Amino acid sequence: MKTAELIFIPSPGIGHLVSTLEFAKLLIDRDDRISITVLVMKLPTTPHVDACTKSIAAASQSRIKLIDLPQVDPPPLEFIRRFPEYFITLFVESQVSNVRKVVSEIIVSHDDDDSVRVTGLVVDFFCVSMIDVASELSLNSYVYLTSNVGFLNFMLYLATEHMISNSTEFESSDSELLIPGFVNPVPVSVLPSCSFNSNGYTTLIKLARRFNEVNGIIVNTFSELEPFAFNLLSGGLNPPVFTVGPVVDVKGQANLDFDEAQSKKIMRWLDDQPESSVVFLCFGSKGSFSQPQVKEIAIGLELSEYNFLWCLRVSPPDNDVSNQSINDDIFPEGFLERIRGRGMICDWAPQVDVLAHKAVGGFVSHCGWNSILESLWYGVPIVTWPLYAEQQLNAFKMVKELGLAVEMRLDSRRDQSDLVMANEIAKAVRCVMDGDSETRRKVKEMAEISRKSLMDGGSSFISIRQFIDLNF
Repeated sequence: MKTAELIFIPSPGIGHLVSTLEFAKLLIDRDDRISITVLVMKLPTTPHVDACTKSIAAASQSRIKLIDLPQVDPPPLEFIRRFPEYFITLFVESQVSNVRKVVSEIIVSHDDDDSVRVTGLVVDFFCVSMIDVASELSLNSYVYLTSNVGFLNFMLYLATEHMISNSTEFESSDSELLIPGFVNPVPVSVLPSCSFNSNGYTTLIKLARRFNEVNGIIVNTFSELEPFAFNLLSGGLNPPVFTVGPVVDVKGQANLDFDEAQSKKIMRWLDDQPESSVVFLCFGSKGSFSQPQVKEIAIGLELSEYNFLWCLRVSPPDNDVSNQSINDDIFPEGFLERIRGRGMICDWAPQVDVLAHKAVGGFVSHCGWNSILESLWYGVPIVTWPLYAEQQLNAFKMVKELGLAVEMRLDSRRDQSDLVMANEIAKAVRCVMDGDSETRRKVKEMAEISRKSLMDGGSSFISIRQFIDLNF
């Protein structure tokens, strides 16, 4: 039997890494002739990645092989918070020679075996510098986009627009952009955070310009979710787009901070709550709040009068990571006593398990794309509270383009000083928990569509087959 080996190159961010591995699992589950080697880059700031990647790959019966790339000196670590996209791109570029060496060795190892052929590189969109390696070795290259088609539309627009304007960054303003693939004008205020500094903007341009050089673009979405955006890309003016999602970690294997005792405590508490009675607040691994904002959230939850599970990370004073604890004094006086029995506060929660629980009726989220797909998969409507990366654009898309989320903020950012006030929070929670709302009805409908897309004959099922067939 002829076997095709694909080499995956994810960026080192945990959300990107997990999504890439889950897509790899989808491919090998669909076709016995596919094997996958994943080249893993390790950052000094993500020491827990090993356990995560190995737990996911372990389920593949050896058809997903992990190779750790040699350690390289990273760019200055202070860039991680100030210019994360710039930092990641520099770090990835420093690995090009290592990737070239490893891929060459893999190809040579198959010289005496006609049944196995390396057919291409699948690279994360932060890793498009690896396209050059594919070209040198006469391999096809594909970009895997862990975000949505809307973000892809933005990137393609950016590459074209920059050729006209030659800008160095976007300036915060009330203006709007006409971006192909969006039904509505897009406010500048919801563009990705890195668009507003020259390092980040230059990085986006550099990445976006490479998209048209690949043999295909793979996107973690399904065509029924973004029909307008997807149809625009079907005209042959860009590489073929394969919608393969929702690619979600439904088994929750990616929990870096997994705490079995805490997980059981949370699930037992949810078991005691009525159906669709709990609003879940969770903001990803980087989502933390100042103490004044924590107090506003607490007051807002109390005013909403709904039960809640709040996964809370407090921003450390003066960036002192050792001082990031949750103390009683960060809450309004008497708050913990007043909410006893109807509220639970934790520093970590098994997000997938929580969203799957029948007691959860709403989700206040930072709008990371993985979290959005998980919420849609389980039919839980979202309240938008974006914080960083492209989350503002995701929030805009979910509220204004698709009508699948409740708007609290679309343009909030982690480093802003203005607070989201308690009355805004209470209003949004009441709205998302409304059992008869149009948003809830549409989300429940999209949950069913999302699952059907991956079933035999579904849109993503067909798209995955089309991608596989390119390798034979």
